[in-house]
Amino acid sequence: MVGLSSIIVSMNQFSAHPGQPHRSHRGNWLRASVLGVDDGIVSVSSLMLGVSTAHANSSIILTAGIAGLVAGALSMATGEYVSVSSQRDSEKADILMETRSLEDNPDEELAELTAIYEHRGLDPKLAKAVAEQLHAHDAVSAHLRDEIGIDGDSLARPAQAALASALAFSIGAIVPIIATLAVNGNTKILAIVIASLVALGISGAIGALLGGGNRLWAAARVFIGGGAAMAITALIGHVIGRSV
Repeated sequence: MVGLSSIIVSMNQFSAHPGQPHRSHRGNWLRASVLGVDDGIVSVSSLMLGVSTAHANSSIILTAGIAGLVAGALSMATGEYVSVSSQRDSEKADILMETRSLEDNPDEELAELTAIYEHRGLDPKLAKAVAEQLHAHDAVSAHLRDEIGIDGDSLARPAQAALASALAFSIGAIVPIIATLAVNGNTKILAIVIASLVALGISGAIGALLGGGNRLWAAARVFIGGGAAMAITALIGHVIGRSV
């Protein structure tokens, strides 16, 4: 038993590959950020292209872009808030259930945690020793972490998620709007396409850089996907504009 806690602490503090931190823990916020930026670029640029190919004037194109930015940001914020609130409710329910079970059935819960560590490869004596020490330190946190996979100190934050999603969408959506304001005349469509595609490529590459993926492939897939979405929307706008 002597030194067991120090071994556990050491495992958490030291890495066999210093200077090369793990990146999988960035998954949630990285996914949300990249999705928000890309969604903002594709949604608003496609909307503006669809309106422009329907022979709308510059004022209408700009108005459509700003309306798309506001509507999209609010939609992203609302959707993320509702989704993350549901996740937080589930987490809190699990915490309450584990807390009550530990109060009512401490021996059964200890045996359950011991079995978890045995299943992960520890011999029965060591598994029991680890479970007992973690139970004595913070039983609720031990069960949340190792039985359910919840970090009690990092519960989902709905307001934070909503704000981040709205901000990410707005950053992406502002790109085609700025492109429209920067040029005059018939070059607006070309400016929207070029600025949006470049921004998509940069967004994909940055996401891959932060996540440890292939930057060229990540940039290419969002470039192709976003370009296809813009082309389809522009075609629909052109067809409708000619027929109405």
